Amino acid sequence: MERTSASRDLILMVVFTAAVLSMPIWLAPIGAGYPDLLQKFAIFGIFAIGFNILFGLTGYLSFGHAAFLGVGSYTAVWTFKLVSMNILPAIIFSIILAGLFALAIGYVSLRRTGIYFSILTLAFAQMAYNLAYSVLTPITNGETGLRVLRDDPRILDRVLGIEPGDVLPTPELFGLRTIGYEGFYICAVFLIIAFFIALKITRSPFGLALRGIKSNQSRMNYAGFNTRPYTLAAFVISGMFAGLAGALMAVTDPLAGAERMQWTASGEIVLMTILGGAGTLIGPILGAGIIKYSENIFSAFNEQNLHQAFSFLPDPVQDAAVSIASMFVGEGWHLTLGIIFMLIVIFLPGGVMEGFGRIVKWTRKPPAPRATQEVRTAG
Repeated sequence: MERTSASRDLILMVVFTAAVLSMPIWLAPIGAGYPDLLQKFAIFGIFAIGFNILFGLTGYLSFGHAAFLGVGSYTAVWTFKLVSMNILPAIIFSIILAGLFALAIGYVSLRRTGIYFSILTLAFAQMAYNLAYSVLTPITNGETGLRVLRDDPRILDRVLGIEPGDVLPTPELFGLRTIGYEGFYICAVFLIIAFFIALKITRSPFGLALRGIKSNQSRMNYAGFNTRPYTLAAFVISGMFAGLAGALMAVTDPLAGAERMQWTASGEIVLMTILGGAGTLIGPILGAGIIKYSENIFSAFNEQNLHQAFSFLPDPVQDAAVSIASMFVGEGWHLTLGIIFMLIVIFLPGGVMEGFGRIVKWTRKPPAPRATQEVRTAG
């Protein structure tokens, strides 16, 4: 059994790696093969994988995970300013600080469960947002945002003899740029690593304990199993994944702002996880891709595009069609997303992965025995 499970996991990793690395090819026909959008797929995929460890495996719904995303971004930009433009120190420091921040918030929030836990995480995230937006402006630069400047110290770079040029320095990885397809493949490698770690956690005794907590935490406590270290560990690991995602946001665009810590960003990752399938390995990544793709496609439409799309209609009908359709695209694209989410929740409570599971079961359904078919025909 263990050998079968190990071989399946190996096949899953190989298929997942191949799918991620070939995304520019198979996403090109649907208009999603360009680097900026691919980077978003990878970054929010990492964010969703980490959130799924807390929500999907452990059953704790956090409304404050955007705080760790923001901490990761701010830490990465400060590392670029003070240490080096090489992305490795920025990513390491971002993961560590996001983990410590998650440890502090989780230690307090996990004293409660259910909706009380969710409200506590939301409160902490809003406190972090307001601190970053106004109180801690010397550190975060307030509403303007924190960005890299040409005259920043960058101590490690100067020690290594790397002097700033005439242009604004950009993040790099040993000479590799973090923009374009090079930037996507850097994010893709971290996505693959994050997926591998999540896979190992899910298959480990630690992951089994997390699923037991989600199933019936009270029964585990009554049996003498101390669940608090496990829930705190899941919260910290999830926060570290969010810190990595925040660091990669700063890597691809060296700017950190308080808007990344808003409650709407926390709500978005909840939607991604539920839409794809909470508790599954692939589902949250699919959910992140669906939402980011929908945002990119539907928000790009304007009235001119709609008039072109409905140009075959008579003018009065065309104007009416454009008026109706404009409510669902452009700035109103969230209405389309809400409809998609509503349909998924109503008809596929387990998310997109449940739909795939139903299709697989339907295709593998064995045909009825010949005798049974003859009886039915005779009847």
